[in-house]
Amino acid sequence: MCLEELRTLLARHARPDWTTAVDGVLISKVDRPDPPAPSMSGTILAVIAQGAKRIALGERVYEYGAGQYLVASVDLPVTGQFTQAAPDRPALGFGLVLDPSAVAELLLQAGPGDTPRTGSGAAPSGMAVSDAPPALLDAVVRLLRLLDEPRDRAVLAPLVKREILWRLITGEQGAAVRQLGLADSGLSHVSRAVRWIREHYAEPFRVEDVARLSGMSVSAFYRHFQAVTAMSPIQFQKQIRLQEARLLLATHPGDVTGVGHRVGYDNPSQFSREYRRQFGAPPSRDAARLRSTVRAPVPVSALP
Repeated sequence: MCLEELRTLLARHARPDWTTAVDGVLISKVDRPDPPAPSMSGTILAVIAQGAKRIALGERVYEYGAGQYLVASVDLPVTGQFTQAAPDRPALGFGLVLDPSAVAELLLQAGPGDTPRTGSGAAPSGMAVSDAPPALLDAVVRLLRLLDEPRDRAVLAPLVKREILWRLITGEQGAAVRQLGLADSGLSHVSRAVRWIREHYAEPFRVEDVARLSGMSVSAFYRHFQAVTAMSPIQFQKQIRLQEARLLLATHPGDVTGVGHRVGYDNPSQFSREYRRQFGAPPSRDAARLRSTVRAPVPVSALP
């Protein structure tokens, strides 16, 4: 019953830009399978009510469909596509941006023993998929109902969002969500490194320096970074460079060499080779294809 009402609410309130009247709440409605598109995941809860989606993170592939949810606890470079969608049965999804400070506040308010103990081993993966329990779906439905109740929205929406976070914190993927709110967790250290690499993606760096910046030994940094992102730090930087290059080529299709240089490639041949490996076509041909398509490439800030 929850899933049926969830579909109805999502279909009614979907907008082309995915936004809603509730801050941090997103709705997707896609009426055809789309080609794989690179983007950044954001830190988000994504629930599928109808259809299915596939997300690739490094060598890992996550697939989830109706009644399942994905949690991204680190902003990661991914390639995503809706795999089940049709005009008469569009893919419908709910998204909630996860705020680390809100997670931290709930953890501080929780009593001793109210949350499962977080293990002391490697940091959890930055992305995971689970079946959505009824209590989580019920809270999502109640949050979406508030889109039809503007008088109650300002007061009740923050309360229901807190409930959803609590369901995540105490649920199957709670370890990753809890670490999102812990300042000294392995996940938070990796997130610090991820932010630095994203902000300085065009610059060469030594892994030892980024490990020190994140507050870890080199060996621990490698282990945690690989566990969270499914990539090495250098592979992660390459993903960011190539995604940014694709966005730049959409507006500067005639300057392949200049774009490659702007994102950190001094060798045009290496740039073309790695770009083709990532996107299936050399930069010049892909740029022409991007210009001829109606839909623009997914921006780096896109959410799954």
